[in-house]
This record gives sequence, structure tokens and C-alpha cells, in this order.
Amino acid sequence: CSASTNKPVLTLFTKKPCPLCDEAKEVLKPYKKRFILQEVDITLPENSAWYDKYKYDIPVFHLSGKFLMKHRVDIQKFEDQLKKLELQSE
Repeated sequence: CSASTNKPVLTLFTKKPCPLCDEAKEVLKPYKKRFILQEVDITLPENSAWYDKYKYDIPVFHLSGKFLMKHRVDIQKFEDQLKKLELQSE
């Protein structure tokens, strides 16, 4: 099944330490087989543009390159968007 290679990428904009980010990852654990988690440390020099944009908002999530949510995981919103992407890739 090619679906496994077409998994949406969930990008988490984070920094260390980030208790809210850890909490968010826990909330997303049951879904982890359905997406690829990519973490972006906004404190790294190459990510300074993201730092300027999100330094007061992390965790911030983008799904397949589009802004999805910030501060806390909105499971309903996440579910809806994930389903939508899964349907598109079928």
C-alpha cells in the first residue's frame, strides 16, 4: 500500500525546554502512525525567521506546510485536517 509513503508531515515548531510541546506530543501519540512528525527548533540560527514569527506562540503546528494550530493541540481540528489529507492522497 503506497499510503504509508504519502503520510502528511506534521511540523512542530519548538524550542528547548518546551513543556507545552511535550504535552502536545503526548496528545498526538495515538495518531503517530498517520503522520510524519518533523520538529523544527526555532532557536537554531538557520530557523531565525521562524523564531521571529513564533517565539511567543510555541508549540506551533503546520500540517503539510500549512499553519494548523498553536499553543495547544486542537484534536478535532487536527483530526479533520488529517482525514482531509488522507482522502486526497488515496
